[in-house]
Amino acid sequence: MLAQRIYLILGALFIASLVVSNLIFQKFFYWDFFGLYTFEISVGILPYPITFLITDIISEVYGKKKANQIVTAGIFASFFSLLIVYVSSAVPATEWSPIDNPLFDKVFGATAVAVFASMMAYLLAQYIDISIFHFWKRLTKGKHLWLRNNFSTFLSQFVDTFTVLFLLCSFGKIDWSLFGGLLLSGFLFKVLVAALDTPFLYAAVFVFRKRFGLKMAEELDASVLLSTDESNL
Repeated sequence: MLAQRIYLILGALFIASLVVSNLIFQKFFYWDFFGLYTFEISVGILPYPITFLITDIISEVYGKKKANQIVTAGIFASFFSLLIVYVSSAVPATEWSPIDNPLFDKVFGATAVAVFASMMAYLLAQYIDISIFHFWKRLTKGKHLWLRNNFSTFLSQFVDTFTVLFLLCSFGKIDWSLFGGLLLSGFLFKVLVAALDTPFLYAAVFVFRKRFGLKMAEELDASVLLSTDESNL
C-alpha cells in the first residue's frame, strides 16, 4: 500500500538523520547570519531538525501512535549504531590502514557519550513535541497547522538543546564556559529551521490529504493500513 510505503520511507529518513547526527557531532562550525548573529554549533545539528519535521508530518497524517513508533525505532537504531562503533573501535587496525586506531578513537571515541546524551534529550524532546502537537491539534480542531508545528517544535527543541549540552558538559566533553553560547546558538538555529520548514510541512500534508482523501484533522486509520498491508502478503 502506498501509505505504508511512504511511512517506511519517512521512517528511514528519520532514523538516518538521527543516527548521523550522533556520529558527526564533534565537528563545530560557525555561520554568520547576515551580520545579525554568528552561530557556533555542532554539525550534528544539521540533520536533527529533519527528525522533528518528519514526526510532525507523521503525527498530522498517520496519528500520534505511528509517530511514537518511529521515535521508539530511532532509539533502537541509535543504540545499535553505538554497538557497531564500539566493535569497530575494539578490533585492531592493520599497519597499512588509512585510519589507525588513535585517529578512529579520536573521531568516534565520544560517540558513546554523545549517543547517551542525545538519547536522553531525544526521548524528552520528541515525546514532548508529539504530545504538544496533538494537544494543539485537538484545541484548534485541526486548524492552524503552523501554530502546532512551531509551538511544539520550539519548546521541544529547547529541551533537546539544553539536555544534550548539559550532559556533554557534565561528562567533560564540552567545557562549561561554552554552555551558554552553545545553548543560545543551538536553540536559535533550531527555531530558525523550524520556522523555515513550515511551508514544507504544509506542502507535504496538502499532498497526503489530497492523495488519501483526508479531511481537516482527519488521520489515516491504522486498522485500514494494517488490513491493506496484510492483504498484500
